[in-house]
Parts: sequence; structure tokens; C-alpha cells
Amino acid sequence: NMNIQSLMKRAQEMQKDLQKVQKELSNSSYVGKSSCVEITLNGDKKMQSIKINLEEEISGDDIEMLEDMILVAYNEASKKVDDDKEKKLSKYGNGLAGMM
Repeated sequence: NMNIQSLMKRAQEMQKDLQKVQKELSNSSYVGKSSCVEITLNGDKKMQSIKINLEEEISGDDIEMLEDMILVAYNEASKKVDDDKEKKLSKYGNGLAGMM
């Protein structure tokens, strides 16, 4: 039978691993791109940079398109964060992913 002490020890080890993974994620960069927008997020989904490369000046009509591109780029980078987090946590079993 598993005693409380070894359970606690295991929980502490898992927490250490979690903090390590969280730190790794925070220090990583995830880039999402759409046709003329590039967004870089860190593992906490804080935006580190946004680059907009326009061939020509945009008119009012194009603003909407640009907004869509920013959304697409952000969502792509955001998905990369989630995928990476899942990948890094999967080796600890399913229990940990829910804790983050």
C-alpha cells in the first residue's frame, strides 16, 4: 500500500517537473504567420512581437482583411503553445496537463 509520505514525495516531484516545464515554455517562442502578419508569443501566450509586412499602403477596406490576418497569425501561434505544452507534459501522464 502506498503511504502518505511517498504520495507527498511524488506530488512534490511532479510539482518540480511542472515548474521546469512551465519555465521552458515561458522561455520559448512560438511564431504564427498569415500572408503579411507574423506574431511571436511566449509560452504564456504573451505577445513578444508582431510584424506586419505590407506591399503597399492599405485603404480602409483592407483594414478588415488585416485584422483577420492578425487573428489567424495569433491563433496559429497560440495553438503551437498548446501543442508544445501538451507534448512536454504528456511524458508525465495525463494528470499534469490539467494542473497547468
